[in-house]
Amino acid sequence: MFALFFGAGNLIFPAQLGQNAGTNVWPAVIGFLTTGVGLPFLGILAMGFSGSANLQELASRIHPIYAMIFTSLLYLTIGPFFATPRTGTVAYDIGIAPFVGGDFARGGLLIFTFIFFGITMWLSLNPSKIVDRVGKILSPALIVLIFVLLITVIVKPMGAIQAPQEIYTNGAFVKGFLEGYNTMDALASLVFGIIVIQAIRAMGVTSNREVLSATVKAGVVAIFFLGVIYVGIAYLGATSTEKFGVFDTGGAVLNSAASYYFGGFGTIMLSLIIILACLTTSIGLITACGEYFHTLMPKISYKKFVVFFSLFSFGIANFGLSNIIMYSIPVLMFLYPLAITLMLLTFLSPLFSHSRVVYVSATIAALLISTIDGLKTFCDSFSIPYFNWMKAVVSFYEQALPLYSQGLGWLLPVLIVIVVTGASVRMQKLASAEA
Repeated sequence: MFALFFGAGNLIFPAQLGQNAGTNVWPAVIGFLTTGVGLPFLGILAMGFSGSANLQELASRIHPIYAMIFTSLLYLTIGPFFATPRTGTVAYDIGIAPFVGGDFARGGLLIFTFIFFGITMWLSLNPSKIVDRVGKILSPALIVLIFVLLITVIVKPMGAIQAPQEIYTNGAFVKGFLEGYNTMDALASLVFGIIVIQAIRAMGVTSNREVLSATVKAGVVAIFFLGVIYVGIAYLGATSTEKFGVFDTGGAVLNSAASYYFGGFGTIMLSLIIILACLTTSIGLITACGEYFHTLMPKISYKKFVVFFSLFSFGIANFGLSNIIMYSIPVLMFLYPLAITLMLLTFLSPLFSHSRVVYVSATIAALLISTIDGLKTFCDSFSIPYFNWMKAVVSFYEQALPLYSQGLGWLLPVLIVIVVTGASVRMQKLASAEA
């Protein structure tokens, strides 16, 4: 479970958060842990609790067409749209960019990602145990290197923690909460949660209660170590600002810290391990997307999907890491409320007898708000004026919905709809039983 969620790319977000949050790093990192660690854990538990074979089957409780669209969007988001291209750009930013001159940066990214996604495509077309074996060596190596770096940071900080950047001056917890969306791990937990469940069942655990219990125990261990690493990296980022200033991405933060403490050798070791770790993640994501869409559209071969997704990821990667993150945020603001709503409904489902009415009503409530949130975030990110029809809706939401300005306006309406529709369903069943 730890390996599923611990990706080299995820290290860049707490590092950047630490730099930006400054003296407000602790409330910010608690918010980050809520969505970056807590929600993925809940996603895995939701899949185990539901007893569903996969995400599409679970989401079919809302409607089969919605399930197909929602699951496809999740795969595309954690696949070729954002997460897979990000593996290439993170590998370049941390592993190659420090050794390449600024004038050659764009050309270097093009050449590197061409090789990177060429290898990804080749190994995804020819699944081999070598990827699993390399992954089993790389994950421990990366963890050891990161822990050595973090212990060194604690013993000998690079500098004093500075004042927060403007965006973290107020509401650091909520900002950190939304920053945790960037890991995409909560979305991935719904897609890959079944892997954990199947692994537990393969060990001889049969009953749903025992599977859930084993998932909880494994999850507690996994989220503890993930939490320790994220907190440590955030602290590293916070103490680096006095020495290096504020970087555009977290990759430069990690590289500068490795170079500061361990010199050229440390930078080279970190670079090699992260490049290979990103490569194994890229192969896993391309393979998963290829298999899912081949199942969805069996007339198109798995190999054709792999080639298409690899080429598409190569193209997106060359927009650069900052742009990939910027474009992904509106999509995540749209998808995360829907994913969290599905998790909540899954756990509360026995209370309203798994009624489709409750599932549909709560999802519509989340959809009405998250759609506007996604569009609003897109316009804000790229300084685009709101569409005329949007202005009235955004104004209404800002006045009527608690926490809307913090990006959590969907939460209370969804909870109210679940309570009202759930109570209505229970009352109808009681009335029918009495009749």
